[in-house]
Amino acid sequence: MSDYTMYHALGHDEPSNDPSHPNPRTQPAAQQFRAPGPSAPGGHQQTGSSYGNYAPGQQPYDGTPQSAYHGGGQMGQAQGYFPHPGLAPTAGQMNGSMGDLTSQLGGLGLAGEAVGTARGHRKRDRHAHHNIETPGGSSQAFNGMPQGGVGNLTHYLNGDPSQQQPSTHPYTGQPITPAMSQFPASANPPFSPAGQPSRMEYASRPNFGAPNPPITPGNATGSAQGRVDPEQIPSVPRSRDGPAQYYLDHVYPTMEQHLPPPAAVPFVAHDQGNSSPKFARLTLNNIPSTSEALSSTGLPLGLLLQPLAALQAGEIPVPVLDFGETGPPRCRRCRTYINPFMTFRAGGNKLVCNMCTHPNEVSPEYFAPTDPSGVRVDREQRPELMMGTVEFVVPKEYWAKKPTGLQWLFLIDVSQEAVNRGFLEAVCEGILGALYGGDSSGDDGEEKDGEEHEPKRKLPLGSKVGFVTFDKEVHFYNTNATLDQAQMLVMPDTEDPFVPIGSNGLFVDPYESRTVITSLLTQLPSLFADVKYPEPALLPTLNAALSALSQTGGRIVCSLSVLPTLGPGRLFRRDDVKLQNADGEKKLFQAEHPNWRKTANKMVESGVGVDFFLAAPGGGYLDIATVGHVSAVSGGETFFYPNFHAPRDSLKLSREIKRTVTRETGFQALMKVRCSNGLQVSSYHGNFLQHNLGADLEFGVIDADKAIGVLFSYDGKLESKLDAHFQSALLYTTASGERRVRCTNTVASVSDGAMESMKYIDQDAVVNVIAKEAATRMTERSLKDIRGALTEKTVDILAGYRRNFSGSHPPGQLVLPENLKEFSMYTLGLIKARPFKGMLDDHSRFSDDETDKDRQGGHEPTDRRSYEMRMIKSMGAMELSLYLYPRIIPIHNLDDQDGFPNENGHLRVPPAIRASFSRIEEGGAYIVDNGQVCLLWMHSQVSPNLIVDLFGEGKASLQSLDPSSSALPVLETHLNAQVRNILQYLSTIRGSKSLTIQLARQGLDGAEYEFARMLVEDRNNEAQSYVDWLVHVHRHIQLELAGQRKKEDGSDNPVASFTGLRPPYW
Repeated sequence: MSDYTMYHALGHDEPSNDPSHPNPRTQPAAQQFRAPGPSAPGGHQQTGSSYGNYAPGQQPYDGTPQSAYHGGGQMGQAQGYFPHPGLAPTAGQMNGSMGDLTSQLGGLGLAGEAVGTARGHRKRDRHAHHNIETPGGSSQAFNGMPQGGVGNLTHYLNGDPSQQQPSTHPYTGQPITPAMSQFPASANPPFSPAGQPSRMEYASRPNFGAPNPPITPGNATGSAQGRVDPEQIPSVPRSRDGPAQYYLDHVYPTMEQHLPPPAAVPFVAHDQGNSSPKFARLTLNNIPSTSEALSSTGLPLGLLLQPLAALQAGEIPVPVLDFGETGPPRCRRCRTYINPFMTFRAGGNKLVCNMCTHPNEVSPEYFAPTDPSGVRVDREQRPELMMGTVEFVVPKEYWAKKPTGLQWLFLIDVSQEAVNRGFLEAVCEGILGALYGGDSSGDDGEEKDGEEHEPKRKLPLGSKVGFVTFDKEVHFYNTNATLDQAQMLVMPDTEDPFVPIGSNGLFVDPYESRTVITSLLTQLPSLFADVKYPEPALLPTLNAALSALSQTGGRIVCSLSVLPTLGPGRLFRRDDVKLQNADGEKKLFQAEHPNWRKTANKMVESGVGVDFFLAAPGGGYLDIATVGHVSAVSGGETFFYPNFHAPRDSLKLSREIKRTVTRETGFQALMKVRCSNGLQVSSYHGNFLQHNLGADLEFGVIDADKAIGVLFSYDGKLESKLDAHFQSALLYTTASGERRVRCTNTVASVSDGAMESMKYIDQDAVVNVIAKEAATRMTERSLKDIRGALTEKTVDILAGYRRNFSGSHPPGQLVLPENLKEFSMYTLGLIKARPFKGMLDDHSRFSDDETDKDRQGGHEPTDRRSYEMRMIKSMGAMELSLYLYPRIIPIHNLDDQDGFPNENGHLRVPPAIRASFSRIEEGGAYIVDNGQVCLLWMHSQVSPNLIVDLFGEGKASLQSLDPSSSALPVLETHLNAQVRNILQYLSTIRGSKSLTIQLARQGLDGAEYEFARMLVEDRNNEAQSYVDWLVHVHRHIQLELAGQRKKEDGSDNPVASFTGLRPPYW
């Protein structure tokens, strides 16, 4: 792994040990990267370890086999990880799969448009972003925002003074003077983004800032045979690894930096008035002033919101402010909440709205005088004027019903399939682990001794839990703490369901009733072992649960293992193969049963949401399109376990139940997004209920993992001398029973043309809003039309850049925008994703887990499509980035210090490789993680020593491994500790899906087909390889520039009628 000086190609100094330095070696912000896993075992020191396979100057991932491997002291033979050095693939073999592309690549070139080559601007320092290349004293912050830390913010109601950032410039280390931190808005014209690229932009480029020569056949970048050098094709792993190293030792200042880090990169954000990218990401951080200019780029103008996103260690908590009965100050015209970009005039008596420019009278209780420069004297004591993301405690006028603590109701399937397949037992163990930490496995799967001490409280005070089981009847349980054991009350009437027990018995404090609840969940599997009904009545159970929660709101966690074919709302198999890949296929992704739609709407009105844990033990059909509709509309989440196998999947199920219960959750939620004059909201995309376009978004529940996409259109012209502002306001009730509004404020500069905008594109936000709209269209258009629209959108964006902004380049070059270099790969990953992929035509690639009908028909099951469609609609930027392009980390050639903390406390993570089989080495072993599943793929000729060091004595061959393993054992070997630490690190940078390993042994496991599917740069998933895709896109760009392009979504294709797609979107 490259060291610090190797990464910094620009020659920047290393972080200082000086405590006053903004990025000291020991700064608290770095602790989020400390490996929570085990340290090096005794007898396996990092220096001089037997795993030191490379010379100091040798790159550990150059594809060269190790000469020898001495193991962890458990095997005596001196055998390498590779059976023989001669088995390693040569460069020609690795690139041989691309030989047939030579004839197609005539005229193909790849060139990156450097940011620094853009023309200069006469009007300097006009926009909201800051030129961080200038000395610290010469740059000013927007509207009075400090450029460095925000000082000693002891006024935060929930802040930790030990985590405050120093009052110094985040990059220069220069102390911030009063003249730098306060100045009048009228005397502070907004800043123009610097023409020179930032350090992070340099770091994220290929070769870490080195120039990128275009790829043309015959020049020095090609091979001797004239083939394109694969290293010159934009690389997603490289674009992640560079910034990941940079942000180990740097914070992200939200006002001084104008481009957020890549979504898959962990970072610590310093909120300077503009919200952290973890909460909000704009597709364009510099917005054209007219719709015509935006149309020339082909890009969508959108905002990706994740309002309850989790923070990392070292980040300042979101401040919680209480203005009493008056509530937070708001604009009287547009109702925008107070934020750092509002200005004060008339000595502090007038508050000018940054959205509609309306001057508001300042109430006497909020008044404070301004200094001679026009800044409030108490500004630095007002978090709402300093922070981009804040929360306001709101008075009774914001209440729909009296706030109470969040009530959890667990609906547990006890039908025959759930009992026989071990799903019931796994769910009960998962609930116990979520409530009390009572699961028998730790984070790495190690056994822990049972302890009788009081567990750490997983649910906040005021939260309560209740339990219901169901098969053909519904069973309610009284778990009051005064009882010796739980009491069951049966409701046999599924036609007119009701709640036969009072709320005091049904909902209890989980820690007061711990003994009763533990006894109940432990006995449920044996209680229903002999009472087996094959058909569950799910909809009546949901309606009964809704009745129990209608007065207070709450969250339902429901398990299901078989298609509910009993009682009202019974469902039937409608996964007709004849409809797949046809115009009628879109009906399979809709909930057609009216009673399910009615129940979903009622849940949102009552402030109730549902999380489903769905298992199909025999690969059966569950109609997730209908069942999951209730979860999607109410703001919940669906977890799906196709071909559930208890020994393999129980750990993953348990961890995901725990994640669902313990993550930050709100309920009875409403959301409103406001924007500056000249813009308007055109559409929302996500999982929520909206009665009409202008109405607020309604959520039964919302949590830290849910994201919403917002698209904007022009209703006028933006003023280039002003900035564009966006504010989202989420009104919700916390799990502890407090009614709050979370405000997220985002600012972008405005330019007269689109040239500036192309330099400040957030690639991850662009991909995310496009993916969310594509998922939304699945219920309206055919999959073929959607794939065609995605292709056309890619061509439109790149052709628009080539035509209008790329300058003079040879016509044979494919010129890519600097900040959209990997956009084509992400789009290809989206086309290959399960919701959109084409019909399978190679039946031999089916895994052993697929059903016979899938083998015969060659189709992706509609349950998988529906599940992942709704998953994409709720994904945040990080989760979608990994979903479209997985991380692949080799573990057979780790450096001896990989997987352990370095001198600064950061875990050394080896660089990832590209998702192509040409990069896979014979005898290799790889971690493959797409944020949903994590595979441990091992080549058929992997070293027995490696297997022993990973899995222990007696496991010297692939055949000896347990295919149901879901975690590594804890062994006293260096490699075992390394891999467990890396897995633990990866588990902290993902979305809602937990990380457990699944073995994919070459030639042995069905999971190997999933591994092949995740190699998205190869030809698979009924789509082209990455190189073929670039050839295809480049050909269409050339036709577009020549005026000869026939668009795939023309008038004869119904995709052309998409609302709001082309132009300016799709």
